Amino acid sequence: MKAIVLKKTGSSDNFMIEEVPDPSVKEREVLVSVKAISVNPVDAAARTNPQTLLNITGVNIDNNHVILGWDISGIVKSVGSLVTVFKAGDEVFGMVNFPGYGQAYAEYVAAPESHLALKPEKISHEEAAGATLAALTAWQALVIHGKLRSGEKVLIHAAAGGVGHYAVPIAKSLGAYVVGTSSAKKRDFVLSSGADEHIDYESTRFEDVVHDMDLVVDCINRTHENIERSLLTLKQGGRLVSLKSFFDDAFKEKLKKKNVSGHRMMVESNDQQMNGIARLLKEGIIKTHIFHTYLFNEMPQAHRQIETGKTTGKVIVQV
Repeated sequence: MKAIVLKKTGSSDNFMIEEVPDPSVKEREVLVSVKAISVNPVDAAARTNPQTLLNITGVNIDNNHVILGWDISGIVKSVGSLVTVFKAGDEVFGMVNFPGYGQAYAEYVAAPESHLALKPEKISHEEAAGATLAALTAWQALVIHGKLRSGEKVLIHAAAGGVGHYAVPIAKSLGAYVVGTSSAKKRDFVLSSGADEHIDYESTRFEDVVHDMDLVVDCINRTHENIERSLLTLKQGGRLVSLKSFFDDAFKEKLKKKNVSGHRMMVESNDQQMNGIARLLKEGIIKTHIFHTYLFNEMPQAHRQIETGKTTGKVIVQV
C-alpha cells in the first residue's frame, strides 16, 4: 500500500509517499480502506517536534520512519477474529489510537474496533473524517471535563476552528448559552453554528465584556495569557478547560482562590463517544465545515494550511 512517511522531523516537505506492507490486524482490530483523512494542529506539532512526536506516538524518529495521523473514514476490508461490531463492507470513521500510533496517512489502517463508529449513510467520508479528533475533543471538553449543564453559560475560544465549530452546536444542544470568539470575518460563521453572542478578539478584550461564565473552553494555541484572561470571565465555582496551555503552580493558586476547577485535557479515543458523534452528525446537530480538501500527494500543503492557525473548520485529505 501507499503511505505518507516522515523520516525526519521539521518541514512538511519531509513527507514522502512510499510503498509499505499492508498492516495486519489483531483479533480485536479492523482493517480499513481509507477514503479520507482529517489533518489537525497536533499532526503538525508532532511533525515538527521530535519530543512531541515521541510523547504522543511513542515512536522515536531517530530509529524509525513514522506514519502520522489519527483521523480516518473509510470502508472495512477485513476484521479480526474477535470483532463483533463490524463486518467487511461497513463504512466507518474514527480517531485511531490517540494518544498513540495511529498511522492514518495510508491507504489502509488497522484500527481497534473500539475506536470506530459506523458512518451515517448520508454523511460523506470527508465530513466524517473531520468529525473525529476535533468533534471528540469538543464533546470531552464540554461534557466529560466541563460538565456543562442546561441553562449554563459557556465561552468558547476559537469558535470557528476545528474544535470550536463542533463545540458551539454541541453546547447549544445541551441547552447552554454560548459566547464564541473569533476574528470579525468569521462572525457570521460562528453565529450560524449556533452561538448566541460573538466577540471579535482582535478589536475587543473579551474579559471586558464577558462575565459570570460557568465554563470556558480555551482552544487557543497562544501564550498562557489567554487562560489568565479567561479566568476573569468565570464566576466563583466555574470551570476552565484548556486544550493548549498547561497550568503552572501560580495559575493553579489563582484557580483555587476563585474556587474554579481547571483541567488541561488531551482527547482520547472512545467508541461510545464516537457513536454519539455519529448520532449528532446523522441528526444534523453538528456539521463538518470543510475549509479545503487536498489530494493524498498534497499532504505538505494540507500541513502548511493547518499551521496558519486561520483555518475555518477542517482540512481534509482524500485517499
